[in-house]
Formats: sequence, C-alpha cells, structure tokens
Amino acid sequence: MQLTPSGPPRGLRARLAAAACVLLAAGAPGTVRADATSPAWSLDASGLVYAEKDRTNIVEPVAKITRLLPGGGSLAGQFEIDAMSGASPTGAQPSHQVVTTTSSSGGSSTQSVDQVPTAPFHDFRGAADLTWAQPLGPLTFTTGGHFSNERDYQSRGGHESVALDLFQHRTTLTVGGGKNDDHEFPVGIGGIRVGLTNTASPQFQSSGDQAKTVTDGLVGISQVLTRRWLVSLTGARTHEEGYLTEPYKIISLIVDDPLSATFGAPSPDSALTENRPRTRNRSSVVGSSVYHLADDVLYTSYRYYWDDWGIRSHTVDVRYRTDLPDHDWLQPHLRFYTQTQADFFTFGLPLSMPVSQRPEYATSDFRMGPLHTVTLGLTYGFKPGTAPGDLSVRGEYMRQWGDGHPASAIGVQQQMDLFPSEDVFTVMVGYSLPF
Repeated sequence: MQLTPSGPPRGLRARLAAAACVLLAAGAPGTVRADATSPAWSLDASGLVYAEKDRTNIVEPVAKITRLLPGGGSLAGQFEIDAMSGASPTGAQPSHQVVTTTSSSGGSSTQSVDQVPTAPFHDFRGAADLTWAQPLGPLTFTTGGHFSNERDYQSRGGHESVALDLFQHRTTLTVGGGKNDDHEFPVGIGGIRVGLTNTASPQFQSSGDQAKTVTDGLVGISQVLTRRWLVSLTGARTHEEGYLTEPYKIISLIVDDPLSATFGAPSPDSALTENRPRTRNRSSVVGSSVYHLADDVLYTSYRYYWDDWGIRSHTVDVRYRTDLPDHDWLQPHLRFYTQTQADFFTFGLPLSMPVSQRPEYATSDFRMGPLHTVTLGLTYGFKPGTAPGDLSVRGEYMRQWGDGHPASAIGVQQQMDLFPSEDVFTVMVGYSLPF
C-alpha cells in the first residue's frame, strides 16, 4: 500500500484560471468601453465544470466587477472559488498487481492491474484579484494584485504595466512585470521531505512551509496593418526560485534484475520522493493575429516556449467567430500543443542503483514528460430573450497523450503503456451585464 496524498497540479489550476479570464474578457460581444455612452459598471460572471475521466473534477464560479472611472480609467475586481476533488497521478508506475493508495484525509483508491496509480484528494481554493488601469495621454498605466489560498498552498503578488500608443493608435508598445510570493505547506506527510529518499523511511528537511518567488516580465507590440487586420508579438521571461518540487509526487524503483519474476515492475515496498531544481527560467514568444472578414473574425496564435529544465513546447491556437441572426454567434476552437520532456524526467529509477549514483534531480510527473494535446471546442453566444445582458456557453474536449513506450523500458514495462492517454471535458457558462 502506498501512503501518498496528492492534490491537483499547480499548472492545472493556472490553466483553469486563465480559461476563466478568457471567457470573462471575451465571452460577450457587448464589451464595455470607456467612452461617454458606456455604462459606469459591468458584471461578468462564469461557471466552469472541469472533468478528467477517472481523475480530477473541478467546479469553479468566477465573478468580475468593473467600474469605469472619470478620465477613461477603470477599476476591476475578480473573485473565484474552486471546489476540487478526484484523483491525481502519484508519479508511481503501473504494476501487474492491484495497488491501493490512501490519502492523508483517509480516502483511498484502488488501481487495477497495469493502471497508473492515483491518490484521492479534495480541496477548496479562494482567490481575489484587483486591477486598476488609467490612461494619461498616449500612455496607459495598469497595476494590480492578487491573493489565493487553499489547504496547502498560498499565493500573493502584484503586477505593473505601461502601454504606449503611437501613430494615431495604430501601434501599441507594452512593457510590464510582476512578482509572486508563494508558500507550500504539505499536509499529511509530516513536512517537506528530502528529495530522492525512500518513502518507506522518510527524511525531512523541514516541518514548516517552503517559499518560492516568481518574477516575470514582458514586452510586446501590436500593430494595425489594415482596417481589418491586427497583429501582435509578445515576449515573456519568468524566473522562479525556491521550493519547486511537488511534495506529494513519488518515483518508482524498478526491479532491474533480469532473473527476477517481476523484472521491469515497480518495487511494491520502495519508492523515492521526487526532487527538482530550486530555480527555473521560463521564456516564451507569442505571435497572434486578428483578421476581420466581411462578417466573421479569425483569431490565430502561435507560441514557442523554452526553459532551462529542457522543456520546449509549441502551441497553435485557432478560433473562428461567425455572427448569427438576432445577435447570436458561434466560435469553433482548435488547439494543438506538444512539448519535449524535462532533462530529469524518468519513468522510474533502477532498484539496484546505489544511493551515491542516483541523479541529483528526478521526477515522474507526466506534466514534465513528452506531452501532446489536441483540443476541440465550440462557444455559443446569445441574448437571453428579453432579459438584459449576454450569455455564452462553451464546451471543449481535450485529448492528452505521451510516449508510453520509451526505448528505456525493460521487462514487463515493455508490455505496458507508461504514459496512457487522457480525456478532459470542460463546460463554461458566462454572463455579461453592463449597468
């Protein structure tokens, strides 16, 4: 039996927050603008249901209230709640035996033969963001801050940016930056464990919380090429420093004796805690285009990402909005994503490897592996009869997979899919009301 509590990945929570922001910002065609005829207030609300097959389930309501200020400025507050439950992969490898995993809260899950081990979890997260934007001549200054809290993680930070309009608003230059102060305090495992030590006899480097700081900056330019065509290019750089290891993830020790009946299977009695570097530098470049056809609008973007952990990724995103009668609209969505694995990603370490020969860093977290996804989605926007405001409904399906048959697989590993595919379904409902 493995005693390994696990929560939803931090990256997943960031993606959900970003998805909610996109819907709030772009879900309704009647966007509030700071001019003399605009209402002084607007309310944007969304509700998200996120479901991974046999994995994580999340319900997330979000509300954003915006107040237009004299002089064209605005003040916006966004509030969200996440109710999260389900099961998350522990990092352990599938086995030819039934595996039972128990979480710190007493829940348990049983994985059948050859199934990726997961640990049950439940959590509750609350977050608040406040943003103020104020134009001053050709410049627009934006400043803001955020705070979020959950059972084992807390984040707070701020951001600043300035945008300069040139050539009669045909060109906009933007420079910005921000800093987060995050704290991790794992529950149910006794504290922060020493990396790459045996989970059967854990060693602890701290019984308290661990901190990390995230500093980021960006520079971008947008250009109106024609009356119908707008393009932009943005570069971003992020530096993370502190505790970057996932405290609940483990690494299987693989039986590497060819004479053993379990050759290639994970040892049922031994596993290691994962360990990651304490710094990470991320960089990305995003090019995007908005083209207004006779009636419809085509949105396209490409993003290239790289970091000093060895991950390289490519993202292509295409959306096509078409107007329907009575102010209704449809927007199909297609997205491709692919990434290389981190330098220290592994499907397990040899059981016979001496402690002195173990690598300094290692993880079996699928998000650090050779990952690919395809997303198909559709958004429908409409006015709810005679009621005020605008509604939008978005549904998406994502297929995620990786290289589950690596050349390094040995013994029974060669008969398994070490990186099984995963299906993710998302439904979002958004509402926008100026008043």
